Amino acid sequence: MLRKYRIAIPVEKKDCLFSVLSWLDIRFSYFACFQHHEIAYPYGSFPQKIFAGNFAIGWELLPEYESKSEIIGVLAYDFKNQLERLCSENPSLVDCPEVAFFIPTLKISLEQNAMLIETELNLDFKGLFDGSFFTNPKVDVIAHTDKTKYFEDIYAIRQHIEEGDMYELNYCMSFSFAETSWNPISGYLDLMSISPMPFSGLFKFEDNFLLAASPERFLKKEGLRLLAQPIKGTIKRGKDELEDLALSEKLLASEKERAENLMIVDLMRNDLSKISETGSVMVMELFGVYPFAKVHQMISTVSSRLREGLGFKEIIEATFPMGSMTGAPKIKCMHLIEQYENFKRGWFSGAFGMIHADGDFDFNVVIRSIIFDRAMGKGYFAVGSAITYDADAAYEWEECYLKAAAILDVLEKRS
Repeated sequence: MLRKYRIAIPVEKKDCLFSVLSWLDIRFSYFACFQHHEIAYPYGSFPQKIFAGNFAIGWELLPEYESKSEIIGVLAYDFKNQLERLCSENPSLVDCPEVAFFIPTLKISLEQNAMLIETELNLDFKGLFDGSFFTNPKVDVIAHTDKTKYFEDIYAIRQHIEEGDMYELNYCMSFSFAETSWNPISGYLDLMSISPMPFSGLFKFEDNFLLAASPERFLKKEGLRLLAQPIKGTIKRGKDELEDLALSEKLLASEKERAENLMIVDLMRNDLSKISETGSVMVMELFGVYPFAKVHQMISTVSSRLREGLGFKEIIEATFPMGSMTGAPKIKCMHLIEQYENFKRGWFSGAFGMIHADGDFDFNVVIRSIIFDRAMGKGYFAVGSAITYDADAAYEWEECYLKAAAILDVLEKRS
């Protein structure tokens, strides 16, 4: 039987949550904190929950535990190589396991001014809030793609499109930093203070940490219903209400952004059709524009009814990685991504989330996120955009740095 403890503390305060996560960090090899920050999102978002445990499981063991226990974890982008005849030979900025899942033995629900802890373990909660918030040092961020190389690559990708190799490719560039005293828990809470997102989370897998500030859902399963919500289309927020409205309307009216979004919607419809009942795949919303802390995003929603008897493995094998982070057609784009990008994506553009004990699940797209190896004192992040034939290199460059702004603010102490 689970032991339950209700502790009345202001868990929304940064120093209190820092203490909780630091306490878990000492006692568990794996933990995950999920947050939605009260941000309205179509069809819901991550819960306000924390999970921790010391038992990791591999991909082949997933069916054994599915529908019996919660399973928490990350699939790296490079897991694609186990699904298709692909490779990832570019250098790693941080070495990340392709499959990083664990079974939790402790669950925490974050409530207003309270924390409900459920655990199979006889734990001592004394000293849980004795710590104070740690302030990270400023770090030097290294960009691994300069503007000249970026423009050259965009031109080359456009040539592939002109030759008919593909229609759209998600091209990304990476940034790294090194600091042995950098604290990923503090870094996550700093990032949340300026860029709260509906699919936020902090994930620890031994010495690897994911600090996720993602606005994008990859895939959600509720019963037999599947939901995919690709994002394609980004524009900055306005300085006032009038400018903000004008910018959101500009994004909605952009033929280029709508074309990019539609291509990925069609790709997701195709992926879902492989595992869904015939005729059940439908677009619930096309070109929805939603505001976040620093940007407006264009989000579409695709749903389907899953065929009976299919589990998490079969669903992932048909849909991973998400089309918004590859382009269309998917396989050709992944070959070209390996050719033009200069880093191994690792956890970036993979998926982070949870499988519930009833077999339902919800996973985000790992974007706007930091990956950090505490043992090595090294971290990285990446940003990208969809390149079509009409893409303007200067505009795409600026869009990438807009997406990187919050992370750069945190790392370089710019705000």
